[in-house]
Amino acid sequence: MDTLLRLVNDLGSSDQYSYNNNSSSSSKNSSDRNHYNYYLQNPQSQECFNNSFMEDEDHFSASSSSSHHHHHQLRQLQCSTTTTSAAAPVDHDLNFELSEEWASTVLLQTAIAIVNKNTTRIQHLMWVLNELGSPYGDIDQKLAFYFLQGMFSRVTDSGAKCYRTLAAALEKQSCFGSMRRMVLKFEEVSPWMRFGHVASNGALMEALRGEKKLHIIDIPGSYSSFCTQWPTFIEALATQSDQTPHLTLTTLVAAKSEGTLRAHKKLMKEISRRLEKFARLMGISFKFKPIFHYGDVSHFDFTHLPLKHDEAVAVNCSGALRSVAPLHNRRDFLISLFRSLRPKIITVVEEEADLNADGGADDFFKHLQECLRWFRLYFDSLDGSFPIVTDERLMLERAAGRSVVDLLACGLAESVERRETAVRWTRRLHDGGFKPVSFSEDVNDDVRALLRRYKDGWTVMDGDGAGAGMFLAWKGQPVVWAAAWVPGQVDGEKTHV
Repeated sequence: MDTLLRLVNDLGSSDQYSYNNNSSSSSKNSSDRNHYNYYLQNPQSQECFNNSFMEDEDHFSASSSSSHHHHHQLRQLQCSTTTTSAAAPVDHDLNFELSEEWASTVLLQTAIAIVNKNTTRIQHLMWVLNELGSPYGDIDQKLAFYFLQGMFSRVTDSGAKCYRTLAAALEKQSCFGSMRRMVLKFEEVSPWMRFGHVASNGALMEALRGEKKLHIIDIPGSYSSFCTQWPTFIEALATQSDQTPHLTLTTLVAAKSEGTLRAHKKLMKEISRRLEKFARLMGISFKFKPIFHYGDVSHFDFTHLPLKHDEAVAVNCSGALRSVAPLHNRRDFLISLFRSLRPKIITVVEEEADLNADGGADDFFKHLQECLRWFRLYFDSLDGSFPIVTDERLMLERAAGRSVVDLLACGLAESVERRETAVRWTRRLHDGGFKPVSFSEDVNDDVRALLRRYKDGWTVMDGDGAGAGMFLAWKGQPVVWAAAWVPGQVDGEKTHV
């Protein structure tokens, strides 16, 4: 066998699924080939892969910036399979061909083996992924590394436990300073977050112009909880020609674990101090009111919000809707709660992916395909945005790894985030009594000006296909959707603010 890194063409010939791979040959250098070659030509080097692996958190350091494969430490957790303790056998008859996207093919063949309960093949393919995967390598090595976690957690029915362990490690090692640096660095090198901020702020400014008292209900996602959207909005209020209004910002922070909620409380204390200081410098009358909720945000009693009859209310959801459990119509119910607030406008920002399947055997293969497509695109955008490996980039990639475990190994009831497409969110908002608002030309100009600050590859796409809003696209593929909505009967036409 000439090299280790060769794609599986005939691996799944005896399975009920087939996967057609038309990828071209990769241009791996000879040292990589020799390294990979060692593992496939030395089956005796395999140790039994009926042990769970979880990366040692100490390995995640920016000092290891090379794409060379790093052996990661294995923790000895007994696998709940019916296989023997012998090493997974190597099938020497398998036909491998070199490919640029080898991780996707090996992972999809692993999924076929999981669905067919072929434990021998599962062991062998997971061993291959374990040997080739690395959090410091190229995109395929990272996909292999992080998806192996999710696949193994699925096989051993330990998804929720694995996710809690990874989340606890994050809470233990992170602090306000490191998390803040990560968010700010991400915004500096990529428009992934700022795209939604600019679009939402523009729509909010136009919808609330002329109002004397503004009350924004902010429901943030994970990274949006740093409230980096609002200094720009406060500055815009201070520089407008009209009389400066009074602004109340109520941030509703929901968390599904007590540890996460405690971390958010510490975070909001520091953010409150910084925002209030900035507003004073800008000459804005401002109040910041964080509200904390343990559990799903759709279970929060919105009658507890401190709204006043003379305030113009707006709702801002940046990456928050995907954290609502996709069960028992909870997402539709939350939208109905927004409607009861009688807002002048609702702004929604969500990542564009169809990752809301329950992950059962019937749709697991299709679900995995979409996961691979989405995270390959995300890792590629990070690769194009960060010039070198940094602590901030590794933190973002580790967060993606936790999401993979959540998506592949956790059921809908225990899942933390489930992304939906703009088409589905549009349907939900229409059914909830909202109609879309077109972004003005000024807002579109602001977004295009934002993208000119970043590297090539980022573009804006209109949201006509989704029926509302606009998309941020990376290399022509939509990744983030932003839209604005107002209460009203759906009449088939968009309105302008």
